[in-house]
Amino acid sequence: MTRQLVLELKLRTSARFAGYIAGPNAELVRQLRDCATGEGEAFIFCWGVGGSGKTHLLQACCHAATEHGRSAAYLSLNDIDALPPGVLESWEQFDLVCLDDIGQIAARPAWEEAVFHLYNRVREHGGRLVVSASCAPAQLGIGLADLVSRLGSGVVYPIHALDDAQRCEAMQLRARQKGCELPDETAAYLLRRLPRELPALFDTLDRLDEASLAAQRKLTVPFVKSVLESGVMMEH
Repeated sequence: MTRQLVLELKLRTSARFAGYIAGPNAELVRQLRDCATGEGEAFIFCWGVGGSGKTHLLQACCHAATEHGRSAAYLSLNDIDALPPGVLESWEQFDLVCLDDIGQIAARPAWEEAVFHLYNRVREHGGRLVVSASCAPAQLGIGLADLVSRLGSGVVYPIHALDDAQRCEAMQLRARQKGCELPDETAAYLLRRLPRELPALFDTLDRLDEASLAAQRKLTVPFVKSVLESGVMMEH
């Protein structure tokens, strides 16, 4: 599998800045957008808990870069068991490199070395690098001290959780992107009934959308309640 094919398989079409409710992360989004288009900071490290939107933001960077005529590469380091560290060779040729969940390389010396050398090559070639993790650089557990130092040398942003109003806004944006409307009262009902993490909310919303299409019904509270209680949502 070529590096370009890896890239093409991993980017979601929907992962764009326009589909991300920034809320308290507006400055981070602005910095990422600038970085992706060749302006602003050359290296950004962002971190947040699972479901905070790290993957969405990094893939949005790649889409923004290509839309501005720049080359971009994305790799989820959750997949490194199936990939050799050598996959990163020559990635300095890209204008933008995005490495997702970098904490996965901790205690893997060959991967730590590969990322360290890639960082240096990208900087030497004047490229841009965006990295995500579930915690700040010093807490990653990476053994290569020089890499830890490099990761902490750029702009480091925590990704803050959205409040309830912003979660509802995010669900409504997701619904509009799928071609349906999610009324305020239905969004609030889902937020009361479901886990508050956005991936879980989005997954349920996607299934409700399928159920509404099948039943030719709108996403009203009574309809959503009946679907949730009956357990008839389609399995993916």
